[in-house]
Amino acid sequence: MPGPDPKNPASDSLSPVQPAGPTIYKTPGVYVEEVSSFPPAISGVSTSITAFVGASSQGPALSEALASFRDFTTLYGDTSDLHFSDAPSATRNYLAFATQAFFENGGQRLYIARASATDGSDRASTAEEYAQALARLENIAEISIVAAPGASIAGATGIDAVLPIHNALIAHADRPGALRFVVLDPPEGCSPTEIEALRSRVDSKSAALYYPWVTVANPLPDASTQPQLLLPPSGAVCGIYSRVDSTRGVFKSPANEAINGITGFERTLNDRDSNQLNPLGINCLRSFPGKGNLVWGARTISSDSEWKYVSVRRYLLYLQRSIDQGTQWAVFEPNNQNLWEEVRMSITRFLANEWQTGALLGSKPEDSFFVRCDQTTMTQDDLDNGRLICLIGVAPVRPAEFVLFRICQQTSEAGTSGG
Repeated sequence: MPGPDPKNPASDSLSPVQPAGPTIYKTPGVYVEEVSSFPPAISGVSTSITAFVGASSQGPALSEALASFRDFTTLYGDTSDLHFSDAPSATRNYLAFATQAFFENGGQRLYIARASATDGSDRASTAEEYAQALARLENIAEISIVAAPGASIAGATGIDAVLPIHNALIAHADRPGALRFVVLDPPEGCSPTEIEALRSRVDSKSAALYYPWVTVANPLPDASTQPQLLLPPSGAVCGIYSRVDSTRGVFKSPANEAINGITGFERTLNDRDSNQLNPLGINCLRSFPGKGNLVWGARTISSDSEWKYVSVRRYLLYLQRSIDQGTQWAVFEPNNQNLWEEVRMSITRFLANEWQTGALLGSKPEDSFFVRCDQTTMTQDDLDNGRLICLIGVAPVRPAEFVLFRICQQTSEAGTSGG
């Protein structure tokens, strides 16, 4: 066998003459080539990338993804109070405090959309300006969680101060193809009766409401007269979402989780409060002896029982986004049985991996999901108009919200063996 030409490495008998296209060999023999027999694999998308909308005294209308609170302060300033010309007193910088809480509780990447007065003044932002800030986030596909920490409408109080912001957030999440989840704050000073009234006026399978506000040690110059600050909970809660997603997975409820960086809550809730609020879809934040300050609720504000749990809704959003992004290769391919089989195999492999992680119910994969892509899912009209339709069913795990132990006393006679 002749050796390779040192002036032409491609003349090596084991090297193809053309690096692209079919492999061509010069020497007779048997060659083994590795080829893929599977369609492109689907990878799970990130579920923890978050966006906050809020007021600040400086900074761009839309940031790049921030990786730390220091990144935030470089662009938007520190936690110092904000001063609006139409406000009688200084306003807490809820956006800055929420960003700090987000990273303290495990947040990793955060976008900021600044809600500022469109006329260039230093007045407080309107509901329309918050909606415009949310619109800037629409083209950032990787965002999964959105909140407007402490946002309220100037001049309004109580429920009326937050409802326009809640409606804007819910509309943002419920847009066709949005695939996002929003975290809602109650107004400051909200009583249990008022939070129930607020809940009765909002409904969405893609939103969750947390109650009450949290307290933190005051880092500002007025700490001597006001040692504790009241802050909205959404910043910390979004960080906990991110933390649980990265350590356990999005199918795990972001509840029974410690809230870092806080000293307590605006209002102390007990079992009676939880019994009243939890069935309504209001997630309580509570203190427990020996366990600390915890998120003690995992429900959405949906009236549809199918979407009762935060983890179920967010997991289905994750599946939709992952499958959507992972099957883009199929666009413009010939719409025939070969393509249907490749799509079916690709999605089946992805869901089988999800079952192995414990995200789906069932003792075996076929009990956990099904994937259909054939002439039973498409009509001739679909085929004539270039539509490929795949039907997917999954059985996501649900949280063990109520753990019951039934204990009975065993008599001595029943526990004693004769001898």
